[in-house]
Amino acid sequence: MIAAALPRGLVEAAAPPEYRGIARDGVRMLVTDRHTGLHAHAHFYDLPELLRAGDLLVVNDSATLPAALFARRESGGDVRLHVSTMIDEHLWMVEPRAPVAAGETLTLPGAASVTLLTPVDPEHPRLWYASFQLSAPMYAYLARFGEPITYAYLERRYPLREYQTFFARSIGSSEMPSAARPFTREVVERLRARGVEMASITLHCGVASFEAPERPGIERFIVSPETADRVSAARRAGRRVVAVGTTVVRALETAATPDGAVAAAGWTDLFIGEDFQLSAVDALLSGFHDANATHVSMLRAFMSAELLQDAYAEAAAHGYAYHEFGDVHLIE
Repeated sequence: MIAAALPRGLVEAAAPPEYRGIARDGVRMLVTDRHTGLHAHAHFYDLPELLRAGDLLVVNDSATLPAALFARRESGGDVRLHVSTMIDEHLWMVEPRAPVAAGETLTLPGAASVTLLTPVDPEHPRLWYASFQLSAPMYAYLARFGEPITYAYLERRYPLREYQTFFARSIGSSEMPSAARPFTREVVERLRARGVEMASITLHCGVASFEAPERPGIERFIVSPETADRVSAARRAGRRVVAVGTTVVRALETAATPDGAVAAAGWTDLFIGEDFQLSAVDALLSGFHDANATHVSMLRAFMSAELLQDAYAEAAAHGYAYHEFGDVHLIE
């Protein structure tokens, strides 16, 4: 499997860049020209000079939830629970961070509970359908009792504001759409002055750290009529559509037509891999991912296995950082 062959020399970003003495827009950026196979090194604040006038930059405006809860078993002991994806107000997909059994009910803070129903994929029982009995609507409940999802590579826990991007407007992601994290008001103003157009989609990220052979779960998305029209106009004019993050690629390619995109909303289970023919997106700004993460499969739609391996080797040789608070990769 080619993903497993990617270099592992990338550094784990154990803290947001601001906690490491780096400005939010000061993270490093590897620039890969997928047509020539050449790489260049820059910083994120160089992005306005690297994009072209007329490029359409599409961002994800989803805001991050404090989606981690501590639950208590009836027999005693805590289970950390990651709330992933809403099916309806009471039925959600969740990731228990410990083995659970179908029918098991866990006690939650605030006189609430959750019952684990069945695995979403019985062959890979990581995500479960779960029924919640809460004292308030989910978003309000999480605002009171939840905290941001974190993993062991982080030095400590950080406040929710560190998991929000400049574009965050629509609440619903369990994990941050992190490719957009380096954006600042200054960078956005310089992009607009450069003549780069901007549009947004909404895709609420579920638990994002899937690894092969798992497939990413379903996610809720909206491509508005305005954004669809802008994408279609850019495609007709031969201008580039630049996606900020794999979430934007997933949403736009779900809504893609031969001529651009159409307005669309609902659920997407689209899996984008090496054999996928991109119809709406020309370039991608992405973070760096773990070698086995399914995000890497999407990168194979933009470049060959050899060029992807070469790009990650270049990043590893220069000590680039990965994960949600790490450096970024512009694939043109």
